[in-house]
Amino acid sequence: MLQLNKVHHIAIICSDYRRSLDFYTRLLGLTVKAENYRPETESYKTDLALGGEYVIELFSFNNPPERVTAPEAAGLRHLAFEVDDVDAAVTQLESMGIAHEAIRTDAATGKRFVFFYDPDRQPLELYEK
Repeated sequence: MLQLNKVHHIAIICSDYRRSLDFYTRLLGLTVKAENYRPETESYKTDLALGGEYVIELFSFNNPPERVTAPEAAGLRHLAFEVDDVDAAVTQLESMGIAHEAIRTDAATGKRFVFFYDPDRQPLELYEK
């Protein structure tokens, strides 16, 4: 068995780099650890941190294909963030004009969660601590 320590990062390809960078930094509160423009591919690779810990690589590529279906497509289903209070988080989403699904309860854990989407319709989840 491999001896894994933790998830190092999650890579996300966006269709509009500035719009997605704004979403993940200004609206979700992640911070830029490093932003690199790669002239050979005319794209960005930006490292984003949550609470000081590197968690997301945000990539831009020219004309990436759109996500084919909602979360049940093969590959990454969604990206989940832990929050202390789902109700407070939903209020914040609404104050920023970010649409979301109804709050649900995980039958296995009894914890509440809610889904919303990034600018490219990547499913994001807020899961109560």
